[in-house]
Amino acid sequence: MALDWLLAAPLPPAVPRQRLLYQRLRDAILCGRIAAGTRLPASRRLAAELGIARNSVMFAYEQLVAEACLVADRHGTRVAALPALAADSGRTHDRTLPGLSQRAAAAMQPEVGRDAETLPFAPGVPDLAGFPFRSWRASLDRAWREASTRQLGHTPYGGEPALRAALAGQLSTVRGFAVKPEQIVITGGTQSGLDLCARLLADSGDTAWVENPGYLAARAALNLAGLKVHAVAVDGEGLAPGEGDWQAHPPRLIMVTPSHQYPTGQVMSLARRLTLIERARAEGAWIIEDDYDSEFRRGGPALPAIYGVQHDAPVVYAGTFSKTLYPGLRIGYLVLPSAVADDFVRAAGQATRPGQGIEQAALADFIRRGHYTTHLRRMRKRYALRQRALRAALAAHPGAEVRVSGGEAGLHLVLWLPQERADVEVEARANRLGLGVRALSRYAQAPVRCNGLVLGYGNIDEAQIDGLVRRLRQAMAV
Repeated sequence: MALDWLLAAPLPPAVPRQRLLYQRLRDAILCGRIAAGTRLPASRRLAAELGIARNSVMFAYEQLVAEACLVADRHGTRVAALPALAADSGRTHDRTLPGLSQRAAAAMQPEVGRDAETLPFAPGVPDLAGFPFRSWRASLDRAWREASTRQLGHTPYGGEPALRAALAGQLSTVRGFAVKPEQIVITGGTQSGLDLCARLLADSGDTAWVENPGYLAARAALNLAGLKVHAVAVDGEGLAPGEGDWQAHPPRLIMVTPSHQYPTGQVMSLARRLTLIERARAEGAWIIEDDYDSEFRRGGPALPAIYGVQHDAPVVYAGTFSKTLYPGLRIGYLVLPSAVADDFVRAAGQATRPGQGIEQAALADFIRRGHYTTHLRRMRKRYALRQRALRAALAAHPGAEVRVSGGEAGLHLVLWLPQERADVEVEARANRLGLGVRALSRYAQAPVRCNGLVLGYGNIDEAQIDGLVRRLRQAMAV
């Protein structure tokens, strides 16, 4: 048979002849161009026909025999019987991939590109320029100097013991939790923690409640875990389920942001927290409390976390360092009731193979030495100044009839718009002007309707705020 076409096509640069022959023979066999059962020329003969060394042909044949593409015996070298992927008739074939699962497609949410996170007013971005590089670098250096070979592998179940202990002390001081290190599981951030809760505390097909409007990534994580997501409206006190929600959509998981509802900024009252605990207990449901930015509380002492209201409440507390340090750190944590902590830790260890042992050790050192508390204190003051400056700028410019809310904690405000100014249109104009605002309606599901802008102020300087608000007003002009 004539196989001179194997090397007749243009030769890629720096590809050895033996490798090229192997690749083209393999492709021809897999696509059916050389039929199953075809006997290939002897290595010496093919080498002569192609004008290459016999060793190159032998390399290609031996590799294809090892991959079961060829069969070599006393009858010669033949093409093995393999499923033909496509018949090669010299034309290009359109091949359709199966695509994502229906579950993944349903979880996809429209969102702005990652580049928008660096723009002024992008929500959820802390003051990256204020990060304590020197202190963090020193903690990293110490972690590397003291590292063992164990920390180069997977971290122990639950995370680095030093970080779990440091967090137990931090939460005891800041949030009043009486927790042991064994009740804490270190995660790869909030999303990773939600994924673990969805897989380990619920079964596929169970119902999970989310806030409406609410955190889009939470919906995605719960959907991808195979749960049925039910959106529950929020009011001035946070999540506000009616009797119809409890009867028609009994939950297994209830995802809430009670300290600073995302994105509206409402704070859940103590009475509603207690009611939620009792109803969840009666339904056999778990409450997932995302306390994503309670460290930046303003306007008086913070209400106790739902986790800390009752010692035996069915609550998992989720925290993160994305807002307090930097998003790329990708370290968060879950705090579990002692009754399920051991089982959850073991199951989580089977479900994931976490790493970042060095970074976890460095974070533990950073917390123990007081650098974390110092950084939070400094950032709390800085963010308070920025929020005041933003409120003042919004009130000073023409068209100040818009309403602002959500400043009790966190790193963003909500600017409510009149109905004649569609927030998605304002968002598009603002993005073209270099602003990273988010339309509030993107966080809501029907029948809930809301019209406003989510304005992050964590990563902008006070001196820039007045000019940025002028640009925002330009985008809002009808």
